[in-house]
Amino acid sequence: MRHREVGELMTREVVTVPRHATFKDIVRTLGEHRVSAVAVTDAARHPLGVISEGDLLPKPADQGDWFRSLPRPEPWESDKAAGTKAEELMSAPAVCTRPEWTVAEAARLMESQHVKRLLVVDDSDVLVGIVTRGDLLRIFLREDDAIRHEITGDILDRTLHTDPSAVSVEVVDGHVTLRGVVRFRSLIAVMDRLCRTVDGVVGVTEQLAWDTDDTGTGH
Repeated sequence: MRHREVGELMTREVVTVPRHATFKDIVRTLGEHRVSAVAVTDAARHPLGVISEGDLLPKPADQGDWFRSLPRPEPWESDKAAGTKAEELMSAPAVCTRPEWTVAEAARLMESQHVKRLLVVDDSDVLVGIVTRGDLLRIFLREDDAIRHEITGDILDRTLHTDPSAVSVEVVDGHVTLRGVVRFRSLIAVMDRLCRTVDGVVGVTEQLAWDTDDTGTGH
């Protein structure tokens, strides 16, 4: 099976600011490019951090008498509210991925680091793109026929050596339904697990019978 890679989904035109960019420069850049975050880079385009709209919010929140009635901010919020340059406002270090990483690998990194976007760097750690949660979700826009073809050819035929005519594959809005008869009962769990790894699959329902029960469960 071929999994989609970050390089296929990322945005190559990354909006960047230098580490000495001022608060107003950053806000202006966000507005001009209509983006919600910018990468902070050095002169060689090595990523140093990321500044999102959320990183900038402590600044306006620190203005006005009404702020005094709010709960005390976290230490990092106070630091960012006092910051005036990119290097003081950015979230660092930047969380990065590589173009050859799969969508699943990138999604796991996002989840573990609690970030909404990843900077994409090459082998020299030079910034080459950016990928967001929305970009990764695009795999679920795959056509049902493409998903069915991959399951039938890559999983049933070439991986499990199962006669595709013995198992029908129906895909509707990314949900896979398997019907038919397999040689061994143990194949059902394997088939279900492999189908769920196919890019674009939302869920799997199996309605399969078997010729031989090799699981030893007796029922």
